[in-house]
Amino acid sequence: MAMISPLPVRDGVGATRLHLPMTGPWATVGDYMAERFFHLSPELLFARFDRSEIIALDGTALTRETPLGAHEFIWYYREPAVEREIPFDVQVLYQDRDLVVADKPHFLPTTPGGKYLQNSALVRLRRQLDLPELAPIHRLDRATAGLVMFTVRPEVRGAYQLLFERREVEKVYEAVSPLPDEWDAASPALAGEPFPIVYRNHIEKLRGNVCVRADAEREPNSETLVELIDADDRVMHTLLRPHSGKMHQLRVHLAALGAGILNDSFYPELLPEAPDNFGKPLQLLARELRFIDPLSGAPRDFATHRTLQEAPASAA
Repeated sequence: MAMISPLPVRDGVGATRLHLPMTGPWATVGDYMAERFFHLSPELLFARFDRSEIIALDGTALTRETPLGAHEFIWYYREPAVEREIPFDVQVLYQDRDLVVADKPHFLPTTPGGKYLQNSALVRLRRQLDLPELAPIHRLDRATAGLVMFTVRPEVRGAYQLLFERREVEKVYEAVSPLPDEWDAASPALAGEPFPIVYRNHIEKLRGNVCVRADAEREPNSETLVELIDADDRVMHTLLRPHSGKMHQLRVHLAALGAGILNDSFYPELLPEAPDNFGKPLQLLARELRFIDPLSGAPRDFATHRTLQEAPASAA
């Protein structure tokens, strides 16, 4: 059973939970945190204990002297960071007592993380809709735009998450890629394979790496159907139907086929980190979601209102 935070959602942001070691070379919880969060000023950290901002599961506040081993989990609010504003709005396409379906822009993360806190779809929607218990059912990469779903009440979240775990949600994406050098408009194909293409490989997320690793020697654990929508003299526009949901799957699969997505800084080559260029978003869009609602049994069908700016002009 999931632990319930002793701290409420504040300004759209839930408290962070930290799992503490029960033993170790640290005399106090504060000593452990000062070493773990070495990039923070120790005095600023200990001042948070003095202000009773570090809380145990039973709601009690820890002090500078609280010994290591007294509590296994603690909660605290992340200190607000100076964030770069993401100048694009997340749009609500559908809302009922159980479900919110949103249309996420490029560059906006689905949930808080790293240097983004208020600038996340989850926090913006919690504040906009006054729904502090809103929670994501699945996630989109920060660079990807399109459909993402949230549950309104904690008690229904598991039923919707199970749809994704059982692959009972039909997901459709669009992508725009630079036209491959060997492109033949009379016989369109990628890596020698004519459309439609079913591509499979093994994708593994390595700890500490921002990119995933594709291993051609291992049993495939990811599959995507790639269909051609259109092409002109500079780009190709594809429809992607992932059968699995591995991290960066669509980006990896198109790159492996020689058609890496336009403006992708991860695949096929990891480029040096640079500030966001809002004029050049990754040309990947979560276009459609279809499923049978696990609570009502009714068919659900949602479509994005967004388009890819680099798609051929003839695309409908």
